[in-house]
Amino acid sequence: MLSSLFGSKMKEPDIEDLLAEAKALAERGEFEAALAIWGPLAHKGVARAANNVGACFSGGLGVTRNLELAARWLTIAAEAGDPAGQRNLATAFFQGHGVEQNFQVALRWYRAAAEAGDAAAQDMLSWMLLEGGTIPGDPVEARRWAEAAASQNVASAMTRMGMIYHDALGVERDATAAASWWARAVEAGDADAMAMLGAANHLGQGVDRDSLRAMVLLILARQGGSGLAQTFFGAVQASLPPGGFEQAGRLAASIQATRSPLR
Repeated sequence: MLSSLFGSKMKEPDIEDLLAEAKALAERGEFEAALAIWGPLAHKGVARAANNVGACFSGGLGVTRNLELAARWLTIAAEAGDPAGQRNLATAFFQGHGVEQNFQVALRWYRAAAEAGDAAAQDMLSWMLLEGGTIPGDPVEARRWAEAAASQNVASAMTRMGMIYHDALGVERDATAAASWWARAVEAGDADAMAMLGAANHLGQGVDRDSLRAMVLLILARQGGSGLAQTFFGAVQASLPPGGFEQAGRLAASIQATRSPLR
């Protein structure tokens, strides 16, 4: 038991107050002060504090960056059941930071965090099972975790759900479902979803064909850094009537200026 290794734990309300104080300090960039709180808590067996200490060593926040020490603290947090610690340890194994790179171990820890409800871990687990190329794929489980992450408003998971239905990965192909998922991801601000929904609008797949709307989406996707946008950009631009590209540009600028969701 971690309590026997680190001594008896503090009373829960005291821990929560201290964690909240440290979090507020970290949010202001005062990581040394936050670590002065997290450090003693971590040594007393508080898993979330151990994760935060590990994260600071991983990112060089308030301390000199030390990936090996980061991995040690993240291991303590993960083995104590902290979902963020499990996810961060999984990332360390995935990237080979402070530990020998091991995709299977990364998968195991991502799955543990995902099962505990960690949305980012659910998203990453889904990606590994569907797109990672480092382990045997499982589109059915990938869809399960993508949907779980999407239900927690993870935009990239919504985009992946669209791709699952578009590419018929473990499901029947359903262009309408794909477009619907991409539309949700667009509302959440995902640039790749903008690109894919733009292509769907251009081709009339799952939505009514609308080249102007397609161009607006692709402009926004490209501005958002989506590498997919350029794949469709030229064809959509060529399909527009005279002045259409300029009109799309004005509409995209208006949406950006007002931060209005594209409906």
